[in-house]
Amino acid sequence: MDLMSGVLMAGGFMAILGGSLATVLAFANKRLYVHEDPRIGEVEELLPKSNCGACGMAGCRNFAEMVVEGRIEPAKCTVNAPEMNAYIAQFLGVSMGDVVKRVARLACAGGKHVARQRARYQGLDSCRAAATVAGGGKDCDWGCLGLADCERVCDFDAITMNAFGLPVVDTDKCTACGDCVEICPKALFSLQPITHKLWVTCRNHADGVTAEAQCEVACTACGKCVADSAPGLVQLDRDLAVVNYSLNHMASPASIDRCPTGAIVWLDGPAARKGKEAKKIVRVTPLPVGG
Repeated sequence: MDLMSGVLMAGGFMAILGGSLATVLAFANKRLYVHEDPRIGEVEELLPKSNCGACGMAGCRNFAEMVVEGRIEPAKCTVNAPEMNAYIAQFLGVSMGDVVKRVARLACAGGKHVARQRARYQGLDSCRAAATVAGGGKDCDWGCLGLADCERVCDFDAITMNAFGLPVVDTDKCTACGDCVEICPKALFSLQPITHKLWVTCRNHADGVTAEAQCEVACTACGKCVADSAPGLVQLDRDLAVVNYSLNHMASPASIDRCPTGAIVWLDGPAARKGKEAKKIVRVTPLPVGG
């Protein structure tokens, strides 16, 4: 067999093999083809495509599939405008649903004007980095370190740092994606229904005298909020007031009235409201390090 004959035979064999494989693939594609509802792509186009995970799904495509299958309601997408969710519901002929908006809440009010620093941190401009160095420079081991990891990680510009080094959440922009919850090394953020108005802005579990020495607005476990609340609504757990949100329907501003430090607040509007007996904080300059 000469060289040309060998090349022709090899070429013919490859052609036959290729044709056979194409036939097998075409047959397999026909037998194994899974029909996809075209409405999934249409619903996906009506979603924000942020893939933030606030709905509990892996991304907007996954959410669109679940909505079309009727396994989740359009209103579960808290990033989308309500009118767009209503349009999706109308398009699919389903109920839009009624989902209580959730937002990120910060359990700390200890800005640098009221919370003491035991040392000056110098290093990477990151809360996570600072936390690895003896927990950061703050006297309160539970307090916000104020280096803005949460602000940087928020894709929706819902978090800004105020003049006292504390993150402030814009509840209108917050989508409850949970990125701030994951990034905070002190676990100070949590996602809460916006209907939770009673809030403890502290996580310090030290005794009352120690806590107040570290931060002027710390919870001192005085028990006044417990006494002034509906039975079981507020309890003391390891020297810290804790709200039992299963009794949220019984919450009222009465719980905050006698709090001496203003550690428990009523969230109704853009600013947290403190009780009448909370001491007034007029200082706007940082406390001295070690002072």
